[in-house]
Parts: sequence; C-alpha cells; structure tokens
Amino acid sequence: MANPKPSKLIQAWEDFKAFAIKDSVISLAIGVIIGGALKGLIDSLVNNVFTPPIGFLTAKLDFNQLFFTLGKTKYETLAQAQADNAVVIQYGLVLNALLSFFITALVLFFISKAVAKATEKKEKEVAKTTKKCPYCMSEIDIKAKKCPFCTSTLK
Repeated sequence: MANPKPSKLIQAWEDFKAFAIKDSVISLAIGVIIGGALKGLIDSLVNNVFTPPIGFLTAKLDFNQLFFTLGKTKYETLAQAQADNAVVIQYGLVLNALLSFFITALVLFFISKAVAKATEKKEKEVAKTTKKCPYCMSEIDIKAKKCPFCTSTLK
C-alpha cells in the first residue's frame, strides 16, 4: 500500500506555486511597494513643502503643548503635570494629527487629480486611433473597412 502523504504534499506545493505566481498576487506586491515609496514622497512634500508655510502663518504655534488635566489641580506646563502623574488630556496632539491628515489628504487629492488628467489624455488618444464595430462592439482600427472579428462591412 502506497503512502498518500507525498502526493498531497506535492499537490499542496503546486497549489501554493499557482497561488503565489498569480498576476493578482504580483500586482498586490507591486502596489504595496509603490505605495510605500509614494508614502515617502507624500510625507516629504507635506513636511518640507506644505507644513513650513503653515507653521510660518500660525506664528510657530506649538499644538503639542496644548492640554488640560482631569481634577482640580491646574498646571502651567505639560511637564509639570506629567511629573506630578496627573491625568492629562493632550488635545494638542490630536490637533496636530488632524492638521497633518488634512494637509496629506489635500496633497493626495492634487496628485490624484493630476494622475486622472494624465490618464484621461491617454484614453482620448486611444479613442482617436480606434473605434467600435457597431455590430459586435469590438475595438477596431479607425481606418478599418471591415471588422476583423465579425467580418461586417463598415461605413
């Protein structure tokens, strides 16, 4: 009697190879890598191009130091409150995160608009070189007199 385990193992390996080499898996991996690179670009744009003028306009207001404490004791600085182990709500950090999110979303919006505009031009160029067959709806060369798919004569 033969041992069935090696054939199951071989089949599992073949299934794994088929999965790992699929176009969708490769596309996902490429997307993640490009996404990481794009994140670095966006972070650089936000931190080095957009945030400095905003910091200049807000007179270098530091939201990190905005806080309040729970309880009756009032503290002048965040460091004093933390040294006294007070319960501190640092709402300034949330404001910084919101501002950073807003700037990042704005930069991404402008980049996506630019990409959409560039893609739209390419689609228009493709539309100028092809047309649809009115009978089978296949994309064919704009100069075609006969559809290569359904062999219909075109006007």
